[in-house]
Amino acid sequence: MHDERRPGATDPAAAVELAFREERAAVLATLIRHVGDFQLAEDALQDAFAAAVATWPRDGVPANPGAWLTTTARRRAIDRLRRARSIADRADRLAELARLDAHENRPDSSVDESAVEDDRLRLIFTCCHPALALPARVALTLRMLGGLTTGEIARAFLVAEPTMGQRLSRAKRKIADAHIPYRVPTDDVLPDRLRGVLMVVYLIFNEGYEASEGDRLVRGELCSEAIRLGRLLAKLMPDDAEVWGLLALMLLHDARRAARVDASGRYVPLDEQDRSLWDQGRIREGLRALERGLPLRRPGPYQLQAAISALHVEAPSPEEADWAQIAQLYGALARMQPSPVVEVNRAVAVAFASGADEGLAVLAPLLDDPALDRYQPLHAAHADLLRRAGDVDGAARAYTRAVELTSNAVERAELERRRDALHGSGRRFAR
Repeated sequence: MHDERRPGATDPAAAVELAFREERAAVLATLIRHVGDFQLAEDALQDAFAAAVATWPRDGVPANPGAWLTTTARRRAIDRLRRARSIADRADRLAELARLDAHENRPDSSVDESAVEDDRLRLIFTCCHPALALPARVALTLRMLGGLTTGEIARAFLVAEPTMGQRLSRAKRKIADAHIPYRVPTDDVLPDRLRGVLMVVYLIFNEGYEASEGDRLVRGELCSEAIRLGRLLAKLMPDDAEVWGLLALMLLHDARRAARVDASGRYVPLDEQDRSLWDQGRIREGLRALERGLPLRRPGPYQLQAAISALHVEAPSPEEADWAQIAQLYGALARMQPSPVVEVNRAVAVAFASGADEGLAVLAPLLDDPALDRYQPLHAAHADLLRRAGDVDGAARAYTRAVELTSNAVERAELERRRDALHGSGRRFAR
């Protein structure tokens, strides 16, 4: 097999890191289709990345890293199967090995009769099978498709990391034991399976839009992956209003990506962003997606959030945003899908529509809930509203608590800057 190389053209270490970010999900999804075993696929892919670390500095970075990783991982899977010690295991996997050997001897020309020919989409629906509890479906797909760490997923669910690790292990075992098929569901069950898929895509986007840890605020590869999957879902289910709502929401948020940090990497709040940096193509596509869902007359949480985002991006200036309508939409969202996330955002909107004291009143029940003591956005919003209400000491304490709970370096630096500037003029903490 001819494998064109470009020795020295790319730094090998950087190329491996880039391939992990951009190629891992696609390679893993394709490998699972080939081997039919989540753990074998993950182990083989890990072997392939180890091989890349060892050979790319010597031989050069492949012209197509994804294809190289797929081929290498498939070969490593074959090696693992051949090394199986158990006779029973060999018998159980004989068909797998034959299928993999066939892939090694011809181009991959498999055709799936599913409406969407995309391995990552198949993998999402497999991970979101109703045999799994909904939190496990979402967590497993985030791990397999988004490449998020167990810790990142745990923070998304507000649970302890060991708890999330156990949940992921149980989900993988359940898929193997129940022989859950690797395919997009048939049309008669597809709508029932969509809820978990939409949640997965949105959580992937959120981790990209505001990374929970590390030194980058935005993980653009995750945002792009979530939007890509959202577009595929829109093609697959064009008559589902919430699919369009989710796609619109992600596009309208992502349109502001380039303006969310300045040239020095500092966080830039919404009211200070350079709107000339907003991606007008993304905005237009997002508004079209929102309009596409409206005639279906089935408003849901994603459509409401997209409508809120549309009010922000369509306002001529931050001061001219219709905060009263934004607060009303958050109220409708809270009735439809109550959560601390919604209430924190509603409190900020109410504060801008009716004053900081009104916003603080919305936050009060959340602050009294011990279960939310480690919920960082609550303390960050509390600090900002206290600052606007003139309670400098209270704001300083709330900012300090928010800083303690922040793992992302960019956001932590911004919170520290706002705390340090309390005696000067300040504005809101807008996301």
